[in-house]
Amino acid sequence: MSRILIVDDEPGIRQSLKGVFEDEGFPTDVVASGEECLKKAGDTVYDLVLLDIWLPGIDGIETLRRLREISPATRVIMISGHATIATAVTATKLGAYDFIEKPLSLDHTLLTARNALSYSRLEQAHAMLQHQLEARFNIVGDSIPIKALRKQIALVAPTNSRVLIYGESGSGKELVGRNLHFLSKRVTAPFIEVNCAAIPEELIESELFGHTKGSFTGASEAKKGKFEVADGGTLFLDEIGDMTLKTQAKVLRAVEEQSFQPIGAPAPVRVDVRVLAATNKNLTNEIAAGRFREDLFYRLNVIPFFVPPLRERREDIPLLSRYFMRLFSVDNAGPPKEFTADAMDLMTDYSWPGNVRELRNEIERLVIMVQDNAIQARDLSLPNGNGSASTSTLHQAKAQYEKEFILGKLRETNWNVSQTARLLGLERSYLYRKMKTYGIEK
Repeated sequence: MSRILIVDDEPGIRQSLKGVFEDEGFPTDVVASGEECLKKAGDTVYDLVLLDIWLPGIDGIETLRRLREISPATRVIMISGHATIATAVTATKLGAYDFIEKPLSLDHTLLTARNALSYSRLEQAHAMLQHQLEARFNIVGDSIPIKALRKQIALVAPTNSRVLIYGESGSGKELVGRNLHFLSKRVTAPFIEVNCAAIPEELIESELFGHTKGSFTGASEAKKGKFEVADGGTLFLDEIGDMTLKTQAKVLRAVEEQSFQPIGAPAPVRVDVRVLAATNKNLTNEIAAGRFREDLFYRLNVIPFFVPPLRERREDIPLLSRYFMRLFSVDNAGPPKEFTADAMDLMTDYSWPGNVRELRNEIERLVIMVQDNAIQARDLSLPNGNGSASTSTLHQAKAQYEKEFILGKLRETNWNVSQTARLLGLERSYLYRKMKTYGIEK
């Protein structure tokens, strides 16, 4: 139950409010001064404080200022018998939820308090959902390319610059787009995604810019386009290389002018939208082939981002695997499963042509289908060199060959790990992990 603190120098008001709130089931404390209020707030967490402005010692405004420092999440309702508009404005700027005047109406005071507590609960729920949402869109990895990518996102996100994100299918381009939005000043506004490759050519213009009722056959009602829905926020145009030249021309104008004309509308609509785009194609080649507009390319390619494929950051595979394991275990209400060393080695060695999306799907399958607490190499659906499912026996033979091969190279270089890593075409840290896995010591 929410805990309430009453701060007023009039004993009658303190006792009346305490009685009303306790009758409603709220644990309630009372004090007569700002100093006592701050001491109480330092010892106890209160959900709501009803604070009189005119108090002996420090007044209510100064008490509010200090209370916000001690307990910023606490809602505060100011009480006064003869406050000015300037005082009310000051209190609001300092974070007061509301302002009520004496003589108090107990019913009105109780209603205002309930509204403040409801608003606080909604804020907490929103913050929790936002945190959970952001956790699902973490960019997981400790590899050098991923650390560089996170640093670039942190640098660019607070700006309004347009970004063009390059990367193979499944590598995490949308994830980069969402992080750019979450870390921007537009985070409270919508993030709207449009997959340009998934929308039929005859519908994409309506999808992006909207239409009026009856503007074409089948338009039985008016519809807002994605540009308008994203107003104030971020529009993510995924696989923009698959957009037709006709639509590209209209997107170019919308990006340049921040305005567009819905199909059948008599006047253009103005918006404030940050546009992020992504592609798995080489747009320079697409321009040369006449399939992509050069002017649109230069409008979108203000800051290019490159998302590395999973095979170029293999050291992140164990981290990603455990991250997805925790994620899907929560969704399926079960404890996370462990990976055996053989299973993790097999996953790390695999090239993952479908990138992070393929790994994610594999882990989701394992969470649902494997009944044991440990994931074995035989549980994986990854193909071997013959295109068939791997077996533990085959993997053991492969692991033994790999161990002997690494040992041979280490002896060639007189156990110089850095030189051996270069000969093998591996990162030094990855070679160290392989040596630890196979128990290789000088």
